[in-house]
Amino acid sequence: MLEQAVATTVERTHRRPLSWFSDGWHGYRSVLLRAYRHPVHTGKRGRPRLVVPETLSLMQTVKHRDEHGRLLSVETCAVLGASMEPAGTLHVERLNGTMRDRLGALTRKTHAFAKRDATFDALLGLQLFDHNFRRAHPALRLPAAEGLRRYHHRSPAMALGLTEHRWSFQELLTIRLPIVPF
Repeated sequence: MLEQAVATTVERTHRRPLSWFSDGWHGYRSVLLRAYRHPVHTGKRGRPRLVVPETLSLMQTVKHRDEHGRLLSVETCAVLGASMEPAGTLHVERLNGTMRDRLGALTRKTHAFAKRDATFDALLGLQLFDHNFRRAHPALRLPAAEGLRRYHHRSPAMALGLTEHRWSFQELLTIRLPIVPF
């Protein structure tokens, strides 16, 4: 099942290397290496060498527990590629929880399943837009003035400097964007 999920992700991202986060299971590394390797033809006879992109990275978070199940320590290490900051799965898991909360198609035993990949991709894309460009996140707000309890509400896209305002769905659906080939 993991191989299928990684293969689908590689296909849908057009083989662009991503940053992957996982727990301590050793199998993730070999699955990612098989999914991202590609032949490099040198013009010599024989099979071409299989190469993995240098920008591919895998960070693993391993929790060490005692015999009673209490957490002793958390170890985060780069298994593939360079170490990244912030390392860990907290942000990814929070986004996954938010998407499951807002999208019925991501929950188990639902009547709102998506029958086609295109429908699922559209639902997920709209929710990611809503999360990153439209909704204000309380943790990202900035004080408007000293001593007052007024704030400038910001979306994650505003905090990253991608936009100066919170978008609306109408703005998303009516904006003209240039087509950039991958």
